[in-house]
Amino acid sequence: MKLTYIVPQNCTYYNVKEVLKAEFLMSDRLLIKLKKMQNIFLNEQSAYVHHPVQCGDIISCDLNYEEDNSNIIPTHIPLSILYEDEAFLIIDKLAGIPIHPSQDHYLDSLSNGVRFYFDTIGLKKKIRPVNRLDKDTSGIVIFAKNEYIQECLVKQMKSKNFVKKYIAFVSGHLDKKQDTICAPIARKENSIIERCINENGDSAITHYKVLDTKEIYSYPYEIVECTLGTGRTHQIRVHFAYLGHPLLGDTLYGSSSPFISRQALHSYYVSFIHPLSKRLITFQSNLPEDMTTLYAKQKHDTNLN
Repeated sequence: MKLTYIVPQNCTYYNVKEVLKAEFLMSDRLLIKLKKMQNIFLNEQSAYVHHPVQCGDIISCDLNYEEDNSNIIPTHIPLSILYEDEAFLIIDKLAGIPIHPSQDHYLDSLSNGVRFYFDTIGLKKKIRPVNRLDKDTSGIVIFAKNEYIQECLVKQMKSKNFVKKYIAFVSGHLDKKQDTICAPIARKENSIIERCINENGDSAITHYKVLDTKEIYSYPYEIVECTLGTGRTHQIRVHFAYLGHPLLGDTLYGSSSPFISRQALHSYYVSFIHPLSKRLITFQSNLPEDMTTLYAKQKHDTNLN
C-alpha cells in the first residue's frame, strides 16, 4: 500500500514531515520507521522528512515493506471473510475461538488462521487485530494489514466516528427499555480475568435498547442492542450483571443456561471512516446459529439479521 499526497496551490506546509503529520495523521513512531527504511519519497525520490515542499510536489510513503510475523504460527482455519481490501481484513468470528494465541490455544486462535491466510496471499505482515472479542463472543473482528491502518482505526475507536453494536440476550426484564449504563470497570481483586464495577475503575459507557421481550419455558429474557461508548474488557457482560440481568449463558458473571452454551453476545455491526477513501463504511454480521436457534423457539419472530 502506498500513501500519496499532491501539495496544492497556496499551501502552508513547510516540509515533508508537516504534510505527513497533517494529511495522514502519521505517528512519530511510524515516521521514524519509514525514515530509517528510506520509504518516504518526494517526487518519487527518497527524501528526508525536513525537506521543504512547494506547490505541485508529490509526497508518498511506501508501506509495502515486509515484517517479521514468526511469533504467530500459521494454521489452516476456515475464515468467514465479510470484507477485504488493501487496508484491512474483516472476519465474522465464530464463538469458541480466541483472537490471540495463548498457552491453551497456541495453534487454534483466529490470529493463527489470519497468519495462514496472509501467507497464501503473499502478505508478510504482523497480525494486527483492531478490535477484541472474548473467546465465546461471536461476530465482527477487524485485522489491519499494516501499522498505519491500525493506527488510524485505533484513533477512530477513541472517537464517535467508530461505532460498534452488539446483540445480547439478557436474562429477566430490564426496568428501562432504553438507557445508558455509566459504571466504571476495574479488574477484580485477585483475578486476572474477571472485572467488576468499581468507583476507582476506568470510565465505561454502554447505550442499550430492548428490541424484543421473550420467554422460554417460563424463563424470561430480552433481546438487547448495545452500542459501546467505551471499550472496556467484558464491558457489556459486567454492565448487565451489575443491573442484575446477566447475559444468558454467562458463567463468569451469571450462571449457565440450558438454552445456550456460552454468553449470548454477538458483535453484529461496525461503522467507521475508511482511512484511505475517507468514506463512511458499514459492516453487519448475522446472528450465529446458536442464537438464532434459541430465538426461533419463540412464539413470534423479529428479524434481527
